[in-house]
Amino acid sequence: MPDSLTREITATSVVVLATTPAATLSCADGTLLDRISDQLVTLPVRDVQVLSSGNGLSSDLRGVAKLARVSTGPVAVLPADLVAHTEALALVLEHPARDSAALVSHDPSTAPMRPPVRVEGGKVVAAGSSFHLVPEANATFRGVLQAGEADLGCLAEVAEELAELAETGRLGPVSPVEAIDLLLVGLVRYGVRMRAAAIGPLHSDRVTAQSSADSAIERLSEVDESRVRLNFAVKDDDGFFATHFVSVWSRYLIRPAARLRLTPNAITGISIGLAVLAAVWFSAGTRGAQVAGAVLLYLSFMLDCLDGQVARFTRTFSPLGSWVDAMADRLKEYVVYVGLAIGYAAGLPWTGGGPGGIWYLAAAAMILQVVRHTIDFAFGGAVSDAARIGSSFARPARSLLESADGGRYAVPKQGVLGLAQRMERESVLRWLKKIIVLPIGERMALIAITAAVFNARVTFVSLLVWGGVAALYSLAGRIARSTTK
Repeated sequence: MPDSLTREITATSVVVLATTPAATLSCADGTLLDRISDQLVTLPVRDVQVLSSGNGLSSDLRGVAKLARVSTGPVAVLPADLVAHTEALALVLEHPARDSAALVSHDPSTAPMRPPVRVEGGKVVAAGSSFHLVPEANATFRGVLQAGEADLGCLAEVAEELAELAETGRLGPVSPVEAIDLLLVGLVRYGVRMRAAAIGPLHSDRVTAQSSADSAIERLSEVDESRVRLNFAVKDDDGFFATHFVSVWSRYLIRPAARLRLTPNAITGISIGLAVLAAVWFSAGTRGAQVAGAVLLYLSFMLDCLDGQVARFTRTFSPLGSWVDAMADRLKEYVVYVGLAIGYAAGLPWTGGGPGGIWYLAAAAMILQVVRHTIDFAFGGAVSDAARIGSSFARPARSLLESADGGRYAVPKQGVLGLAQRMERESVLRWLKKIIVLPIGERMALIAITAAVFNARVTFVSLLVWGGVAALYSLAGRIARSTTK
């Protein structure tokens, strides 16, 4: 181990396990180890420690433990026999959360799934090696893991325990090649919450010979990393309106916004400004003003999508930015409610005349939204608390029974949860489910269309009816999830 490990390390540190023969395989940039070193230079990594002593598995594991003990920032571990896209490495090393994570692939063509992992709710909940089995494996580990600062003690303890087991022969016939697989198994079994960094169409493969290294490097050129990064910036699980009527063209504004150095928070600010202008136009009460307000509201929502897309593209999102974005959504929506009510209350001829209780409708719509958000955030808090104590309540809802041959198979849920599961499996029903819950995109579309074509009374009645159905649907689902074991 180099003497540099005895000093305090404050930046993200990377341990490259280079004790396998494949680390010296050649490529256009020298060896595979040289290639990985060049890739790490382009990422926010300051300390790279290469373990190449050749003293075996236990030596590598103790080297990882020693680094974890002295580091004050995240520690990432990867093997030198890895051929991967730089963008794939960035999914773990450049994520602003700086959390514990593992690079995984959900590619169904990978058979057999080695090393296998099971991912639930975006977390790795089970991991395997050559002698650790994973029931219901649904992904593979792609050779890169990171322990966040809060989990460095766990990483050190796991590495030291594995080193001791290796030295006493209790791990069986394993080699340094499996060091990183064993570390992931240990961390998951220790209870560390490992974010599953899904690799998507990118590649990250471990190689054993020159032919496999050449083949893996050739595969890298088949993928446009910049396009993949752009695709990753756009949510793939967004609402129907946001997906089909906003993101299809807002994606073309991501790179220009990044080149202009527009921060996500700046874009959020512009979005708020457009929503306020929309409310001002709505307050005028004329047909032309209603149409203008609807257009401005649509553009405001487009920017609301763009700020998150830019944040993901530039990897500059933060807890503060997420909180500001969520608060901005509420502010914009309620300001628009006020503008619509003022415009309708003006009693202009085309509105149908006079206030007619419009403020009661506006207040009711606002209260309904507050109740809906309370249901969602309270349930989210309960799930988070359950996850911290390891309760099964925090896991995705599913039902499993033992089969006659000792395996396990899924049993469809009944009632509300069964309906929700069936809706998730069918594409059309899944989109219908997203529409039913009336997310922010659908609400903005509903407001814009009804205000431009009809009037504020129709807008508020529509919000109350649709929002009431959405609230009942969500409440039924929350109750069913909370009471199902």
